[in-house]
Amino acid sequence: MLTLFLLLMQRVGLIIILAFLLVNVSYFRQLVKADDTWTAKGMLILIFAVFAIISNLTGVEITSHNTLVSTTWLTGLPATDSIANTRTLAITVSGLVGGPLVGTVVGLIAGVHRVIQGNGSDLFYIFSSIIVGFLSGMIGKRYLNESRYPSMTTSALIGLMMESVQMLFIFIFSASGFSLVKLIFFPMMILNSAGTAIFMSVISAYIRQEEQLRAVQTHDVLELADRTLPFFSSGLTEANAQQVASIIRKYTNFDAIGITDTTDVLAHVGPGSDHHIPEKEIKTDLSKRVIATGQMRIAHSKAEIGCPHPGCPLAAAVVIPLVVQNHVVGTLKMYFTNPKDLTPVEEQLATGLASIFSSQLALGAAEEQSKLVKDAEIKSLQAQVNPHFFFNAINTISALMRTDADKARTLLLQLSTYFRTNLQGVRQTEIPLRQEREHVDAYLSLEQTRFPDKYDITFDTPSDDEVLIPPFTIQVLVENAIRHAFDDRRYGNRVWVKVEAQRYATEISVSDNGFGIDQDVLPQLGHQVVTSTNGSGTALENLNARLVGLYGPNSQLHFKTSSTGTTVSLTIPNKQEAIHESLNR
Repeated sequence: MLTLFLLLMQRVGLIIILAFLLVNVSYFRQLVKADDTWTAKGMLILIFAVFAIISNLTGVEITSHNTLVSTTWLTGLPATDSIANTRTLAITVSGLVGGPLVGTVVGLIAGVHRVIQGNGSDLFYIFSSIIVGFLSGMIGKRYLNESRYPSMTTSALIGLMMESVQMLFIFIFSASGFSLVKLIFFPMMILNSAGTAIFMSVISAYIRQEEQLRAVQTHDVLELADRTLPFFSSGLTEANAQQVASIIRKYTNFDAIGITDTTDVLAHVGPGSDHHIPEKEIKTDLSKRVIATGQMRIAHSKAEIGCPHPGCPLAAAVVIPLVVQNHVVGTLKMYFTNPKDLTPVEEQLATGLASIFSSQLALGAAEEQSKLVKDAEIKSLQAQVNPHFFFNAINTISALMRTDADKARTLLLQLSTYFRTNLQGVRQTEIPLRQEREHVDAYLSLEQTRFPDKYDITFDTPSDDEVLIPPFTIQVLVENAIRHAFDDRRYGNRVWVKVEAQRYATEISVSDNGFGIDQDVLPQLGHQVVTSTNGSGTALENLNARLVGLYGPNSQLHFKTSSTGTTVSLTIPNKQEAIHESLNR
């Protein structure tokens, strides 16, 4: 009996080693978690059927005279001989992990193989194996419904119970029932129940460890998201980036954290800060490739990072693009000084953080857009009730009522249209070109009535007037030209508005034949308030910020000016271009 105990201990040890190898495969852990799908059930049946067959093949042969025959691989045996093996262990675990269907099918396969192995004798092994698989599966189902596995002690008791079922069948149906059970009872009962407990504890421990790791990671990511939200949601600036980099380094295991925009380093905290300096141009080739491709890059050596500084201590990195509305606006760089510290866990953490930070930046951009639109609404309403604008319009209409009542009525309707389109526009981020044209026409009607023949406005627009553009886009540019382009010139003032709908974008330009823009003021227009006797440029700054926020830097205002006139142009990508750019990424 002792010899059999030792031999079976070796077999159980083999199964446990295979169990350790199995749970280290992430695919198996995914199968265990998705055991309610047919694909997962099929794969679990296949895996545990292999385990059960291995248990049969590695069994210890027992002759009709109760003599032990130990071979490496037991492919067949005389009909009068028996096998002491770990088959019940494999069947029991399959039921506990996969439920009654998996356990029953694995039991059927294991039982059929055992009968074939014994040259067609002892058919009762098929039925006993099926019953063991079904019973263990029903017990396992109860635990699976509660999203847990039985404890080590409970697993041992279940293994003991299933082995008892097997012993009962052997005792009743085997030709050498009593003598065989007497020999194998204690070794198989003890070792198979212990093996079941160990096998289940290995699976439970790995699954639990993975869940705990995910819980810790989730907690860390949420903590970081909470602490960085006030900074990233207000924009990707040097001050905000410095705060965020310090927070990330504090709550993660990375040695250094860097944040950039598309051209310069915004922040670098940790080793390498002596040459990765804020406000300086990006040095590493890795970061430049990420910005160019929009794809995450991982480096496991200094050479892959590509820092030109000879003493750079950074030896491994994960660099992820920060993306807002399909545009790369910067990078998040996480470094280690030892390449061995960079594991898949850190890679996943970095990817998750970059996704959250991109969302925070997008949220900040959306809030900024809302603020800009609200500012546009306020400025528009202010313009409507501005004494100069409002009273000039009313006085013009009042004067016309004495001489041309029909025209006065038309102008009053135009003034109403101007008010209405202003109010409608501020509630939307995009409006049809038709609606924007109505807004501009209403404004021009009032201005041209006050100053007959002073302005000549020409429109060149597409037949499809449902093209979407941001509200106030053309109106701001036309009003800017009328107010500032011509000084006191009374005649010959021309403005051309051109809208060209292309395949992937809409091109808009507003040109005039005025006196041009001062070269000292030109670089500031659209980017900041300017100091000038002709105006502050606030409307252009607001419009430019809205365009960049909605569509990215490629849509910003472009100014071309000379002493004979000015052209302001912009590009608005349509939805097809957004899809096209997304596919190219």
